[in-house]
Amino acid sequence: MNLPKKIADLVTAQNNFDSSAYADCFSETAVVFDEGHTHNGRKEIEKWIEKANQTYKAVIKPIEYSTTNQTLSAEISGNFPGSPLVLTYHFEFTDGQIQSLRIV
Repeated sequence: MNLPKKIADLVTAQNNFDSSAYADCFSETAVVFDEGHTHNGRKEIEKWIEKANQTYKAVIKPIEYSTTNQTLSAEISGNFPGSPLVLTYHFEFTDGQIQSLRIV
């Protein structure tokens, strides 16, 4: 699948459980919405994904990317009830960095 570089970098970082590389995909002022919580800024995003990686060890398997809607459908598997799940990642970009990510 041909993903935009920043999304491919995000998937690689997640699958390597590299919270620093994951956070580097975001702008300094980025916002992530996941599981009813909001994470603001790169440093908070890095803390959130580091904790999630330790708890869930989730890996991402991309299924489909829509350039029109800037959404990625992916199978997520890990140490959590219902694994694997199919989730949709909704992206907004600013200057080549992820500015907003909503995971549903």
